[in-house]
Formats: sequence, C-alpha cells, structure tokens
Amino acid sequence: MIRRVASALALVLAAAAAVLALGAKSEDDGGSKTYELLFDNAFGLTEGGDFKVAGVRAGQTSEFKVTKVNGRALALVTAEVTEPGLADLRKDAKCEIRPQSLIGEYFVDCQPGTSNERLPDGGRLPVARTSSTIAIDLVNDVMRRPYRERLRLIVGELGAGLAGRPGDLSNVLRRAHPALRETSETLRILGRQTDTIQTFIGDAHTVVGALEDRKRDVSRFVREAGRTAEISASRRDELGESFRRLPAFLAELEPYMGRLGDLTEAQTPVLRDLQSASDELDTFLTRLRPFTAEGRPAFRALGEMSAVGRRAVRKTEAEVRELRRLAKDAPGLAKPLRQFLQTIDDRARAVEPDERAAATGPPAGDKTHTTSRRAGFTGMEAIWNYFYWQTLTTNPLDDIGHVLRLSILVNGCSPYSVKPSPELIDQCNEFIGPTQPGVTTPDPTDSGASAAADFLLGP
Repeated sequence: MIRRVASALALVLAAAAAVLALGAKSEDDGGSKTYELLFDNAFGLTEGGDFKVAGVRAGQTSEFKVTKVNGRALALVTAEVTEPGLADLRKDAKCEIRPQSLIGEYFVDCQPGTSNERLPDGGRLPVARTSSTIAIDLVNDVMRRPYRERLRLIVGELGAGLAGRPGDLSNVLRRAHPALRETSETLRILGRQTDTIQTFIGDAHTVVGALEDRKRDVSRFVREAGRTAEISASRRDELGESFRRLPAFLAELEPYMGRLGDLTEAQTPVLRDLQSASDELDTFLTRLRPFTAEGRPAFRALGEMSAVGRRAVRKTEAEVRELRRLAKDAPGLAKPLRQFLQTIDDRARAVEPDERAAATGPPAGDKTHTTSRRAGFTGMEAIWNYFYWQTLTTNPLDDIGHVLRLSILVNGCSPYSVKPSPELIDQCNEFIGPTQPGVTTPDPTDSGASAAADFLLGP
C-alpha cells in the first residue's frame, strides 16, 4: 500500500509540474507580432507611441489609416509588439486609448483576453472590442465660449438624427468612455452576486469582532508589512533584473517541460495502480484521522511554547546587542586557526627534504600525496612523527626481541658503560640464568675464542 501511496504523490507532483509547463509555454508562445486595431477615432495617438498589454509596454504604434468597414469610416491603428512574451492577444481582447500624461500624450492599452483562440500575426481587432477616451481638455473647452454655443447649435441641428439612432449613439458613448462600460459591467456582476453580498454583510460583523479581539496582531502585521515594503523598495533594482531574466528562464525551461510531458505519458501504469489502490488509500486516510486527532494537543502545546519562546527572545534583545557590541573588539580566532591548520598541512611548506616523506605519505587522492624524493614532511606529519619515533626509540622491536630502553633508576648502575669492570658487573648484574652470551659464555657472533674473557676483563 505504501508503494501505491508513493505513486499517488508522484502523480500529484507531475500534474503540478505539467500545469507550470503549460503556463510557461503559453507565456513564451508570443513572439514579435503585428496587430491591426479599429477605433472610432485615433485622437492623440502618434507614430512610435507606447503599445501596452495589461499595463506593460509591449511595443509601439507604427501606422494610422482611415478605412471603411460596412460603409463606416474608422481609424485603423497598426501596433507592433517588440517585447518577447507579450504578443498573445486573444479573440476576445479589449483595447482602449488612454491618456499617458497631462500634456496630451496618449497610448493604446490592451487586455489580452481569455479565449482559447489567439489573434494571429496581422490579425484585426474589430471596433466592438475597442474604445476611445474623451480628452479632458475637450470637455473643459465645451464649457467656454464660443465652444459652448457651437455645441448647442450642433446638438440642436443633429437632435432629430440622434433621436432616430439611439442604439448607435449608446454604443459610441460606451466605447468612447470606458468608465460607462465598466460601470455597467460592474453593476451586472453585483446583480448576479446579490446573495453573496448579503452573506458578506452578515459575516462582516463576525470578522470585525475577531479583528477587534486581535487588533494588536493586526497592527503588528501592518507594521511588518510596511517594513517588508521598505525592504522590497530598496531591492527594486534586483527585482527588476529578476523580471527581466524571466522570459529567458521560461525559454530555457521549455525543453525540460517537454521531457516532463513525456514523463506524464509514461505515468499511465502509475495511474492504473492508483486506480486499483484507491480503496486502500481511502482506508489509509481513514485510519490516519485518529492519529492526527492525537497529534493536535502536541501542536497546541508547540504553539504555546512558541509564544513563550517569542517573549524570551524579545527579552534577550538587550543581551544580544551587548554581545554584538563586544564582538566588534574581540580578537579573531577562527581565521588565524584556519590559516595555521592549512599551513602545517601544506607539503610545499616543508622545512627540509626527506625521502621518508614520499614513502610514508598518504595514498593518491589526498592533497598531500607525493612521489618526489625532494619532498619533506608537513608540519602535521612532523608532530605525529615525533610521538611515533620517540616511541620506537624507547621501545625497539625487531625479529629477535623487544628491548625497553627506559630506565627510571638513579644509582651507580644508571650510567651507560661500553666495557664495564668486573666489580661493576658483579654489583649491577641482573642477568637471569647461567648462560650469558658474551659474559659467561662466548659470543656466538664473535669469531674470536676469547670474546667472553675480553668482555669480562676489558683491554
């Protein structure tokens, strides 16, 4: 069952990655494109003006023409998308002419839409999907003479014609002023959400009461949010660089997403196993419920402990500041120690060459491995060699025997003598047994017949 649960988790991760892959692919599908946009009028637009998609500059407006559609004269605006990843307008996209500044500059801003059908390169967006903004200076001019009298004459002369075409006039006004269209859409949405709004109003009292009970936490959240915003503002250059690199990152991610798609296709056996293991998985989750219930007190205790710990940390802020102040004048230890350890473990810093360094050095792969006869012992090796060779000096061991060259007696027998006198031998003799080579019997390694006598009597 555990293996099937692991397969289910792997499937969930693969599905999430596939969703990211589809999102990344759709972002990267938009390359450089040209769109034709129909407006009632192109007032305020200029060649080379900004063309934005969802508020982000995507290119520029390059050409303006007057064309007739169903016998009606309209402004045809050509927009070129030059920024990668933003040429992704759909069939239900909406575009409008908006003021960019108070000096009369205007630009085209489009919402990409949500349709599954993309607007092709060179595609045309109909006038029903566009709108123009009434310039504020023109509205102000209407209130002054002689424009006020002129407007009165125009409305009076064209009143009959406008009265006969109320639908066309309504459509023009809605496209000319986006606020009217958006207000109508907002009212329709609010009308469909009446029950939700009533529920929201009923629950608002509960929410406000809960906020009142935790107003300190809310005020702390506001303060922390302000600090976070300040930190983000101080790193805006780095954030801008991250967004600038995002299209390239998505482009590099596409091949891996393709491989992930192959992986999802290979998950068909896992899906079959998951289907067969659904009953066992349901049993596992059902049995897991009591375990989670038993774990709730532990989590509550952990939450209470975290509150106590938070208060303890706050009370130690003064001590931490004092330690930080003292640490500024504290002598450095870690860096000199690191330098010392690196130095005594460097064979290039050996004092003198020694052939034994290559013979007894570490095997290949170690940084101090060497085969050169001119190499010497490192400082670390010299320290350990002292203990090793000092031990061999006081405790020689060979194929014949083991001798302890260490004397802790201080008397007349302590001084070393090459040819001791018979009196000294009698006084300090500690030999065991009657047969003593070179003393009581001839030395087997000496060819002379009088080796024992020479050793006993001396020259």
